[in-house]
Amino acid sequence: MARPTMEDVARVANVSRALVSLVMRGSPKVSQQRRAAVLEAAEQLGYSPHVMARALASRTSTVLGVMLSDLHNPFFAEVAEGLDSAARAEGFELIINSGGRSPARERRALNSLLSFRPAGLALLGPVVSSAAIGSAAEETPVVLVSRSSRLSTVDTVNDDGEAGSKMAVDHLVSLGHRRIAHLDGGGGSQSALRRRGYQIAMREHGLEPEVIRSEYTDAAGARAIKEMLAARGSVAPPTAIVAANDYNAVGAISALEEAGLRVPHDVSVIGYDNTSLASMRHVSLTTIDQPRSEMGRLAAEALLQRVREGRTDPVRRLLHPKLVTRSTTCPPPHQEEV
Repeated sequence: MARPTMEDVARVANVSRALVSLVMRGSPKVSQQRRAAVLEAAEQLGYSPHVMARALASRTSTVLGVMLSDLHNPFFAEVAEGLDSAARAEGFELIINSGGRSPARERRALNSLLSFRPAGLALLGPVVSSAAIGSAAEETPVVLVSRSSRLSTVDTVNDDGEAGSKMAVDHLVSLGHRRIAHLDGGGGSQSALRRRGYQIAMREHGLEPEVIRSEYTDAAGARAIKEMLAARGSVAPPTAIVAANDYNAVGAISALEEAGLRVPHDVSVIGYDNTSLASMRHVSLTTIDQPRSEMGRLAAEALLQRVREGRTDPVRRLLHPKLVTRSTTCPPPHQEEV
């Protein structure tokens, strides 16, 4: 069955196509009686205006583009959910794509979103170059989530990753751990801040940092643990792991258990993000919470301020993480020497 058109609505409502167009754009120039007739006809036919065509015709847009760094990581889905809820409440729709944690793919994804002429763009954990982000911001408002920026044309929403990693180390030290390693996020967004927070906290406690190269994925977490255990041979592994994020932590736990090490009895593991994955009963991951939904809401708010209010000064939102203690951390198997 063919999709109903604006002409079909006009015929059923016995009005002109131009008047239907005015109603669909929310024009105040239409009488209540005629508006009601058009909306009743549209509902009867199951007609809904094509968002992109409407934007092109009116030179306005009610679409926000959203680029996710990684479709596999639930953190980004949860941020997008908060963004979507806030946007819909203001009459905006989302178009979502992903760059697959690749700068080249993200550049293409960014250009694809721009082709829809969105009212604004939210980039979640992007690894694309600052130059590409700055170029996009010349065309439409841009907000970054989980990435910092010095560009005055770009807004940012972040948690304090350095403070979050310090919380993780402080928690493990309070349990008695001394040999604590960090699986870092490689070149991922905010990984440098989390790595620095870990290193600062370790030195503050008089401990030697051990950073193990990894990435924000479960496969990378598992690979890093396997390589670490193979390199150590008969040398005992660290008694605790601060993982790059929850997804990375799950991979690390899998590899530790495959090697015959019990979590948390032999090795404690702490994640970062507090995604829905971490709270699942069979995972029950101790982690650092980022308020994902709130981050999405603030991202939408920043975009709409630029779109509707014409704000030009950059907004820098920095949220405070918190520790969520679950089942993957406990005191080390024996009291370590200080």
